[in-house]
Amino acid sequence: MAPMAPPRSMFRLAGGPGLADNGVGTEENHLREIVLDTETTGLDPATGDRVIEVGCLELVNHIATGRTFQRYIDPEREVPDEAAAIHGLTTEKLAGKPLFAAIAPDFLDFIADSPLVIHNAAFDIGFLNAEFARMGAPPLDRSRAIDTLAIARRKFPGAPASLDALCKRFGVDNSARELHGALLDVELLAEVYVELIGGRQPGLSLASAAAPDANAARTERPHRAPRPHAPSEAEQAAHTAFLAKLKDPIWSR
Repeated sequence: MAPMAPPRSMFRLAGGPGLADNGVGTEENHLREIVLDTETTGLDPATGDRVIEVGCLELVNHIATGRTFQRYIDPEREVPDEAAAIHGLTTEKLAGKPLFAAIAPDFLDFIADSPLVIHNAAFDIGFLNAEFARMGAPPLDRSRAIDTLAIARRKFPGAPASLDALCKRFGVDNSARELHGALLDVELLAEVYVELIGGRQPGLSLASAAAPDANAARTERPHRAPRPHAPSEAEQAAHTAFLAKLKDPIWSR
């Protein structure tokens, strides 16, 4: 996918489609984004590879709300050993899990029409749209994607841009990532994404949250009388004597 600037579309939470339980109140003009990742049986849906895990994490104003979506999926085929070595999901582990068509309604309800933050968006959206095509459902609009891989390559030309490399660059702890997993990866990607776009305080909301409460009780301080600053008679006499010793002072000319 060609590098593209991350969109800044505003999502209206109040009354937004599929968000009756959005968990972030009913205030309007919050920026809602969904960090998304998939695990698959291979690299190419055109050759029969399938989605076997979907993980999503909700951000509002670039802050994780705690709402997530994660499902394992029966791919209706064998999982190659080389793929299982990456994510640990074997044919046996996925046996009895729901098919993609069964989890699709809940998935679409969760993401609604929010921008999708994805590392290597062409890969994940390509796989998801192949699954929707099998269902006869409309594809996801690729213009919704905020591709963190493209952003990283644009910001750091020639530098490694894998998720692990970006975690290392930004000091994000990825020590638990022994195997790839969609939910763990979106948690890491959410932190990386916020760093890629400039840090953890996109507006005044965080600063205002840390501001002191004007209505908080104030500590009473004891009253102290003003200190005298006029010189004593002895100090005044010493000063006069000092001035008398000066030869041709400027103020006497």
